[in-house]
Amino acid sequence: MKYFLFTLLFFLLNYLYNPTIKADYFEPPVKIPMLLAGNFGELRSNHFHTGIDIKTQGKTGLPVYAPADGVVSRIKISPWGFGTALYIDHPNGYTTVYGHLSRLRDDLAKYARNIQYQDQSFDIDITVPRGKFQFKQGELIAYSGNSGSSGGPHLHFEIRDSKTQNPINPQLFNFDIKDDLPPKLMSLMLYPLSNGAHINGSATQKPFDLVQYDGEYHLKSNPTITAGGEIGFGLKGLDYLNGSWSKCGIYEICLSVNGKLIYNFKLNELNFDQNRYINSYIDYTYLNNKHSRYQKNWIEDGNQLNNYVVRENQGKIEIEPGKNYDISYLVKDVYGNTSRLNFTIQGKTTITPAAQPSGIPVHYAEEFKLEKPDIQADMKAGTFYSNFILDYKELPATKDLFSKRIQLHESDVPVHQSYDLKIKAENLPIALNSKALIVALDPKTGKKYSMGGKYTNGWVESKVRQLGTFAIATDTEAPTITPINIQNYSSLTDRRKVSFKIMDDLSGVDSYRGEIDGQWVLFEYDGKNNLIEYYFDETRLQLGKSHELKLTVEDGVRNQSTYEARFYR
Repeated sequence: MKYFLFTLLFFLLNYLYNPTIKADYFEPPVKIPMLLAGNFGELRSNHFHTGIDIKTQGKTGLPVYAPADGVVSRIKISPWGFGTALYIDHPNGYTTVYGHLSRLRDDLAKYARNIQYQDQSFDIDITVPRGKFQFKQGELIAYSGNSGSSGGPHLHFEIRDSKTQNPINPQLFNFDIKDDLPPKLMSLMLYPLSNGAHINGSATQKPFDLVQYDGEYHLKSNPTITAGGEIGFGLKGLDYLNGSWSKCGIYEICLSVNGKLIYNFKLNELNFDQNRYINSYIDYTYLNNKHSRYQKNWIEDGNQLNNYVVRENQGKIEIEPGKNYDISYLVKDVYGNTSRLNFTIQGKTTITPAAQPSGIPVHYAEEFKLEKPDIQADMKAGTFYSNFILDYKELPATKDLFSKRIQLHESDVPVHQSYDLKIKAENLPIALNSKALIVALDPKTGKKYSMGGKYTNGWVESKVRQLGTFAIATDTEAPTITPINIQNYSSLTDRRKVSFKIMDDLSGVDSYRGEIDGQWVLFEYDGKNNLIEYYFDETRLQLGKSHELKLTVEDGVRNQSTYEARFYR
């Protein structure tokens, strides 16, 4: 009886807190064919894509509709990320998200604008009181756009578990998305993983191009592969959908050795807290150096992604001499289209291990502290995905730097979480203490990239999330403000709005404030285009008179620029 009650309680809790996918619950959020520019789980910089990108025929302003009954739970507006974004909670336990919108429906837009004026901020993230805005399925909610970090007009659409906020693959729902094209496999990578391991006698990883014939993929020119020791596999591939040439991501990879499944990766659901583990899932070093992505089918010890369905021996295999290993890949998209790859590895003895590189050992599961006269770095356990030998060098300062150049390895080793970095200042004038910051230096061009920072007692400190070469520089140049359609004592060339380009050469635009006749006005910021615009609001600004405009822009170290003009509108 106790077992029965426990089982019943378990299933009730599961039912209440784990929404079940009902494939026909949602209608499409747009009334045009659902052609995808990007799919769920597609590989992006530092993250998996958490939704689908629906093409909007190269235009902005297409109507977006509620795919089911629901209530607005959140409105977020930002110059970056999703730009203007709307979140709707539904009774079935899911939340739908709409990103890169050009504008919200009028009542929502008015509500958000009032809060922007109340907070005197373009950036807002509002938790909307439950029930304030309710929608029926098929009601207009917003208009598609290109806001935030979008690379072109489209609608970013997500389905999340409302309780966990984990994104669920929208392609598991029964939207009318045409796809009868199998994934395309382009290249295989083999990795020696243990001392003495090798691929065809070499201790370095080796790629093999793939070709397709007889309904399957094969190694190009059918080469003989020999190996010894512990090895891993990687795959470069893409998926395409009907009606679009956009390169999408692979849904599922199955890897078998001698008929036994040892690795299965699947993208039904993602977890935002784990999303940066993509940098361990891919061959990050190869991407950094060769600008091409391989998906590693072996798992580093520090990789905590939960998308691995099968992970026997972390996807690694031990190759023994004199044995043959039949390797088989089955690669799927979410609609059941499949691609296969089969090849054989001949086992050989291991080779003499190469000498270990010199440097400082770093263990991924342990805190690492580096304390030198000119640098202090504090990296918590879990900062890296695997053990490695850190290459550390100190190089002399150049004329435009105020510290030694500190080489903390190369930038091709991924960093999972930010760490504390302090560099000792050299010959930094007291007047420039507040303008000092840590910069990362491009090893080829010497270009500086701001890591931020604050001067304290002879050191500049910041949190950074990469390796590479660092130094102290100063930013003494104020941001630039370039008017687009206004001149002092002149009429506007576009009477709907006032527009400016704002830019900063190092520490970046940190804040801005626009006023007309001494009152704050809402300048909308398009970060990717360095553009800010104020659309004249007749409900807040008396028109038909002369006005005083003042725009102030501040960078990351408090350098400030101001533009003032008188205009008639």
